Amino acid sequence: MPSQLISKIQMAMRARQCAIGDQLLRAIQSRQAKLVLFSSACGGNRQKKLKDKCAYYQVPIFEIDAEQFEQISQKPMMSLAILDDNFAKGIVKDMKG
Repeated sequence: MPSQLISKIQMAMRARQCAIGDQLLRAIQSRQAKLVLFSSACGGNRQKKLKDKCAYYQVPIFEIDAEQFEQISQKPMMSLAILDDNFAKGIVKDMKG
């Protein structure tokens, strides 16, 4: 994952266009989440829950390598949702290459 992608995710966080922790599932269910990203170190139950919720609510979801996911923020986290459509489109474009 190029540093440009990490920069876009960090920019979305600074713009307060991310949902983490308890807000993440609520954002998916309320259809605010435009994209969900999770670390490869995320637990199996959490991965399944995120994938199932995203499939049901038709939200794109991507897995990111754990080492690269740690570069996103100094806060310990394993998953996040992007709430802004433009940030989400840019990140998906970078993820697909």
